[in-house]
Amino acid sequence: MAQVQRAHLQPVPGVSSIVPDSRIAPEAKRHDVELARLSALHEEARETAELANLLGRAPMVAASLVAAAALTATLGQTMTAPAETIAWLILMLVGVGALLRAYAQAIRAPFERAPLKAFSEDAKSVLLYAGFAWGAGAFLALPDYTGSAGAVLFAAAGAALVAFAIRSVQHSFVFLIPAAALTAFACVLRPLEGGPLAAALVLVACALVAAVMQRADRRLHATLPKFTGIPAL
Repeated sequence: MAQVQRAHLQPVPGVSSIVPDSRIAPEAKRHDVELARLSALHEEARETAELANLLGRAPMVAASLVAAAALTATLGQTMTAPAETIAWLILMLVGVGALLRAYAQAIRAPFERAPLKAFSEDAKSVLLYAGFAWGAGAFLALPDYTGSAGAVLFAAAGAALVAFAIRSVQHSFVFLIPAAALTAFACVLRPLEGGPLAAALVLVACALVAAVMQRADRRLHATLPKFTGIPAL
C-alpha cells in the first residue's frame, strides 16, 4: 500500500512542466505595479512640462495684449473720446499687471507643481478678466463707424492672438468667450455700423477660432507618447 502511495506521489515525466509556478503571479504583479508607477511618473512629468511652458509663455501673452490694445487705441483715437480710450487702456493694463504679478510669484519655483498649478488657476482668472476688458473696448475704443469687418477683426483677431501666445485651450476659451459676447453686444446695443449682422459674424468668427484651437490641441496631444497602453511582458 505504501508503495502504491509513493507511486502516486512520484512526478510524471512531462507533466511538471505544465504545473503553474507560484512565483509567476508575484512577478507579474510586481511588473504591473512598476508599469503603473512608470505611467504615473510620465503623466506627472508631462503635466509639469505643460504647466512650465504655460508659465514661460505668460510674458508673451502680456506683450501681445499690450501691443493689440495700443494698436486698437491708435487706430480709433481720431473718432473716439480720449477719456473713454484711456479708461479702456487702464482696464487692459490692470489685467496685464495681474498676469505679470502671478508670473513673478510662480517663476521663483518654475518646476514645482504646486506653484505651477496655482499660476495656471490664477492665469485663468486673469484671462477671464482680460476677456471682459477686451470686449469692453468695443464700447469704449472702437469708432462708431466700425463695420462688420472691423468688429470681427477686433474680436476674432484678439482671441486668436491670445490663443497663439498662450497655446492652451482652456485659457484661450476664458478670454475668447467674454470678448466675443461683449463685442457682439456692442454691435447691437451701442450700436456699431455693422449692427446685428456684425454681431452674428463676430460670433461665427470666434466659433471658428475656437474650433481651430481645439483641433490644434487634439493634434498636439495625439503626437505625445503615452505609456498607459504598454502591454505587460
